[in-house]
Amino acid sequence: MVELLLVLLGAGAVLSASMAAAWAVQRATGNSGWIDVTWTFSLGVVAAALALGYGNGARAVAVAAFVALWSARLGLHLAVRTAGAGDDPRYRDLMEQWGADAGRRLFWFAQSQAAVSLLLAGAILIAARNPAPFPATGDVLAAAVFALGVLGEAVADYQLRRFKADPANRGRICDRGLWGWSRHPNYFFEWVCWLAYPLLAIVPAGGYTVGYVALAAPAWMYWLLVMVSGIPPLETHLMRTRAAAFAVYRMRTSAFFPLPPKRG
Repeated sequence: MVELLLVLLGAGAVLSASMAAAWAVQRATGNSGWIDVTWTFSLGVVAAALALGYGNGARAVAVAAFVALWSARLGLHLAVRTAGAGDDPRYRDLMEQWGADAGRRLFWFAQSQAAVSLLLAGAILIAARNPAPFPATGDVLAAAVFALGVLGEAVADYQLRRFKADPANRGRICDRGLWGWSRHPNYFFEWVCWLAYPLLAIVPAGGYTVGYVALAAPAWMYWLLVMVSGIPPLETHLMRTRAAAFAVYRMRTSAFFPLPPKRG
């Protein structure tokens, strides 16, 4: 137990240093999009390393593969978007609100992301250390849930990218495909990915009580996406820049969970 605590402290130091580097890149380039790119890749590398180094058998390999695939897909998508589109409007709006104190507050905001990363990595490690025979029913279900999350998020990202690429849609809000069922389908399917880890960690028959702690992963991710750094700043930006169109979109479209669009 002491060894694992020391390992987690070391992982926390790596994540903290990574987010400090992301902050430094933002200050040098003025492009805050690299913060999320760094967060995604650093969490993926650290969590996969923890799973492989301190997990148990084939389940540890599966867990590491899940988090590596998630990190690679999302990180590359964010990197391409950041390189092409520039500054992230969510961070830009926050920094405008912070004014002269923006540099310092952005640094600590990035460090708070490192702290959340450590909590998520800890939940992933718990899943990897599940000593039950592999594969079990929960593992198969976890693979299906994870595949749904990755595929759904990739489809949502693709649909939004195609919409924005059409000059005729300039200034409009994407309400096609998955975006007609949820205002943030990419966030919803991101959350679905994190539901896989409790399924990998929990042993319903007992014997691995700590596995229930992995429920913290989707709980933390839901809180971040819906309450903190996902939906609130993005929708504030949309209300400020495209108020009329967004008011109609918000009235007929679910915020997070996909639901049939309201008509009328």
